[in-house]
Amino acid sequence: MRTIRIDTAKSYDVVIGRGLLAEAGTRIRETCGPAACMLVSDDRVFALYGEAVKKSLEEAGIRTAVFTFPHGEASKTLATYAALLEELCVQRITRSDLIVALGGGVTGDLAGFAAATYRRGIPCVQIPTSLLAMVDSSVGGKTAVDLAHGKNMAGAFLQPSLVLCDTDTLSTLPEEEYACGCAEIIKYAMIESEAFFESLERTPVRCQEEEVIAACVDMKRKYVTQDEFDRGVRMFLNFGHTFGHAAEACSGFSILHGQGVAMGMAAVTRAAVKRGLCAPEVSARLEALLMRYGLPTETPYPANRLLSSALSDKKARGGTVSLIVPRAVGRCVIRPVPGEELLSWMTDGGIAAG
Repeated sequence: MRTIRIDTAKSYDVVIGRGLLAEAGTRIRETCGPAACMLVSDDRVFALYGEAVKKSLEEAGIRTAVFTFPHGEASKTLATYAALLEELCVQRITRSDLIVALGGGVTGDLAGFAAATYRRGIPCVQIPTSLLAMVDSSVGGKTAVDLAHGKNMAGAFLQPSLVLCDTDTLSTLPEEEYACGCAEIIKYAMIESEAFFESLERTPVRCQEEEVIAACVDMKRKYVTQDEFDRGVRMFLNFGHTFGHAAEACSGFSILHGQGVAMGMAAVTRAAVKRGLCAPEVSARLEALLMRYGLPTETPYPANRLLSSALSDKKARGGTVSLIVPRAVGRCVIRPVPGEELLSWMTDGGIAAG
């Protein structure tokens, strides 16, 4: 079992290991006290783990109410968020109580946003059950829901009080969802460490899960502690996301987040090669590793259709989009790109103009 301390304005622990669901109540009570809580989960995850977590919470003396919603990105909306807020009121959750998010990135984002805004903010504990949430979205305090015009357009920063990553839950994760987590893992390797990239080339993630999760959380810790509110170096974590979010939005979110990130990483790296910013072998190695994990490297929508979504992305500032561009495996740069040049970056990345 590993514990990584995240020292933001509010410090907290990320605990990684097996059997943590059974210990959730005790660990949460030690961190947050004997408060009441709202356990938030989607229908699929709650059916697998909800009752066990609820039992653990109640045995620790934490009065527990439950809010569930249909699984999938389509539920990460203002309507679901509003329903959760109303249920918090019905259950008389107060400012001394908390929300516990049990599930993947959608659950963590939704529950975290509710915690950030209900009664002007209550504590939130993240219990991620997907690989993607463990290595990325449960850590760092970004919370949000989607709007019709884009992904994560309504949100807030709220650092969790505790993150519990029980690797036993990965045994029930569908292969497609597991691969999405691998996309974010590859992202960390591309922006931070060639040695880590080489380890992913040598050894499957499934054979080194705890080590890989801990490595990614530790890398994210560095960026989050330097730039808690995503105004500088934390933007490196957006590698592949500008084009990836646009593909997700164009698909009506039938493209999963990790799949979109894979598409975006492949496209921006091909564009970097074409523009002489990195060697062809960088693109070749990245695409080979993505394909090894069953991830897409081609974007199924034309560039002119992706463009509007990309320019509407929350990362755009003043008509300029900050692209994260690889110079080598393990080394990227932040490159501000005027909106009028973004289409050519897409087409240079192998995305048909349309």
